[in-house]
Amino acid sequence: MLQILTENLELVYLIILMIFVGIELIGHVPSVLHTPLMSGANAIHGVVIIGSIIVMGEAESIAAIILGFFAVILGTLNVVGGFVVTDRMLEMFKKKK
Repeated sequence: MLQILTENLELVYLIILMIFVGIELIGHVPSVLHTPLMSGANAIHGVVIIGSIIVMGEAESIAAIILGFFAVILGTLNVVGGFVVTDRMLEMFKKKK
């Protein structure tokens, strides 16, 4: 029992560390690199959607199917929103007539 608690506590520490490192990294990204990084993130989320569909197809319980469905919906919303934001940012760099 103590080993399970210790392993979970290490995961919590790791997640907290990843949050702080992510905030630091994102905070220091220049605005010129922001658009290409968002496009890369959108591609990664596309892979997440495909993985969710595969896991949902292999699911044997209703709960797994429902969670997979929500993962597909939320991943799709994230990809579409990311592309909308990227498109708006790219519009800022176009020359005005």
